[in-house]
Amino acid sequence: MLYRKMSTGDELSILGLGCMRLPVKDGKIDEERAKSQVRYLIDHGVNYIDTAWTYHLGENEPFLGSVLANGYREKVKLATKLPSWIVKSREDMNRILNAQLERLRTDHIDYYLLHNLAGALWDKMKELDVLDFLDKARTDGRIINAGFSFHGSIEDFKLIVDAYPWTFCQIQYNFLDEKNQAGTEGLEYAASKGLGVIVMEPLRGGKLTSLVPPEIKEIWDEAEVKHTPAEWAFRWVWNHPEITVVLSGMNEESHIEENLKIADEAYPNSLNEGELQLVNRVEQKYRTLMYTGCTGCRYCMPCPSGVDIPTCFEVYDNLYLSGNENEGKMMYAAKAGGIIKGDVPGYASRCMQCKECLEKCPQHLDIPSLLKIIAEKFEGTDLETWKAAARQTFRVD
Repeated sequence: MLYRKMSTGDELSILGLGCMRLPVKDGKIDEERAKSQVRYLIDHGVNYIDTAWTYHLGENEPFLGSVLANGYREKVKLATKLPSWIVKSREDMNRILNAQLERLRTDHIDYYLLHNLAGALWDKMKELDVLDFLDKARTDGRIINAGFSFHGSIEDFKLIVDAYPWTFCQIQYNFLDEKNQAGTEGLEYAASKGLGVIVMEPLRGGKLTSLVPPEIKEIWDEAEVKHTPAEWAFRWVWNHPEITVVLSGMNEESHIEENLKIADEAYPNSLNEGELQLVNRVEQKYRTLMYTGCTGCRYCMPCPSGVDIPTCFEVYDNLYLSGNENEGKMMYAAKAGGIIKGDVPGYASRCMQCKECLEKCPQHLDIPSLLKIIAEKFEGTDLETWKAAARQTFRVD
């Protein structure tokens, strides 16, 4: 296992365990198998464990509390998150943190994140005095390091980075998301400010390994040194020296073994120019295969009608690649519906065909026409059902 140093001096395994996707059985965590996997990873050098209040409908933290007993808690740095979208008051913050300490059977959280900050949700948390909450929780020892996770725009990201002496941040990053959300610009900005960077979704929720069309496989097969799609994706992320830890939601034993092997070899700046060009060609080919062609640059924003154009396109492209209609509909309700961000809905149907976005899009996409297709796909009579499912999944009251 390779390790990289946080600004605090903590040496963290470059591979972290993201617990959102632990194996399940009959709709619940498969406790025997998951316990074996978590402890196996720790025994093989993983020392960063990431969970959250909402994972597995609230069962993830209590499960980890039991798994980390008998000496395992002392072997890891534990990260969990304040579910910003359900916080209604300053009292909620203390109540939730104290409950998390109890659930996790610990007296402190090593890396505590404000979950999924962006835009209106960040404004709300500031108004509720969350920064003073973090100060006091750090002073009394309940949390050691403060950070935030993020899925919004680069403008919001920089604003949040500059608003508090964070130790670290957590961003979605992979070779398809260089210009999406925080992206490479955000990665470099955070690092320049001294923040450690934790990466989530290095495989885009597994889609970079489960969705490998023949055209993509042909490019990978040209490599002089052969790697699996997962290894290419991980090596590309770890090639960035600004990144401290890459989270993986590995829940198959074969994936665990593969990831551990890669994490023993993936040094920063280790990909040569030819390999970087190969990954770039794969990225470009994915773009041609995805339906909308959107790169997530957000030049089209803000939309005068309030449509969250990049999110609508992202969800639709993921559906187009995966074919998983149920997941697509729930994520549309959660993301475009503003449920995850605690924001107003940005549904495709809000498009008033003003066509202002057409002049802004560097890809010259017919955005209004695409939004009409997306609205027809996702905003049928079952939208309310999927909104309810999203609220339950992300525990929004």
